Amino acid sequence: MWFKNLQLYRLPTPWNIDLARFEEQLARGPFSKCPSNQPMSRGWVSPRPEGQNGALVFALDRQWLIALAVEQRLLPSSVINEEVAERAAIMEEQQGYAPGRKQLKELRERVTEELMPRAFTRQRRTFVWLDPAGGWCGIDAASQAKAEEVIEHLRHCLDDFPLKPLHTQRSPQSAMADWLAAGEGPAGFSIDRDCELKAVGEEKAAVRYVRHPLGDEVSAEIRAHLAAGKLPTRLALTWNDRIAFVLGEKLEVKRLAFLDLLKEEAEKNAERADEQFDADFALMTGEFARFLPQLVEVLGGEQPETA
Repeated sequence: MWFKNLQLYRLPTPWNIDLARFEEQLARGPFSKCPSNQPMSRGWVSPRPEGQNGALVFALDRQWLIALAVEQRLLPSSVINEEVAERAAIMEEQQGYAPGRKQLKELRERVTEELMPRAFTRQRRTFVWLDPAGGWCGIDAASQAKAEEVIEHLRHCLDDFPLKPLHTQRSPQSAMADWLAAGEGPAGFSIDRDCELKAVGEEKAAVRYVRHPLGDEVSAEIRAHLAAGKLPTRLALTWNDRIAFVLGEKLEVKRLAFLDLLKEEAEKNAERADEQFDADFALMTGEFARFLPQLVEVLGGEQPETA
């Protein structure tokens, strides 16, 4: 149970909702298999691999974990287009002229409706970490769109969900530019081997360093790119030799990697699979509780809310 990404949001500190009420409200939107005539279904499932007791919330040490399952029917547009083209050719032969726009639209809808029940399905899960006492919400999603999908379903189920994006005093771009210009990360953080800089002009010229040591020679190149007006859009960092990650320009944390020392520590505390899940989650959330405040601090602290 290790997150690979973090789309970060803030809740009131503390968020006053008890666990029983939270789970009761989540039960308004449980997952069910995708009907044969629908392209997608989504809902809450047990976050534990074995689905222990069907509980929709896994709670440990005042940290909560939930999971949204999304099932989609895979019906490629190329398959629909091919079938529509074949039927349109038959219609043209029968009626003596090519079908018009309205006929083609109706034909496409009919073909989609007929093929949908025969389409394969694919299911994915998105995990959400909630810290009601600390006011954190982290979604294990690589894109903001996937995170918004989860948030939309939470708002649909909960009576009240006072969630806000995390904003810092300094933009990640500005901070990353300063760290790269100095050739070192802020206190507690070290610069790793991945970096992307992008020009702000229409051409969006970009320079990427992938698995490349960003030593003195490369630092001079990067400073030249910064002087030319390029801005960093992502930068690989390591925090306290415990968590490696890539910081994005919109404050997204990607490619999270908990270093071997942490995982070994979790394995020492577990003998069975269920105990391993508990140990992994406890260690991961404990690290988040220390890592995220320090990340916010090196970005100038949280931006105060405006009236």
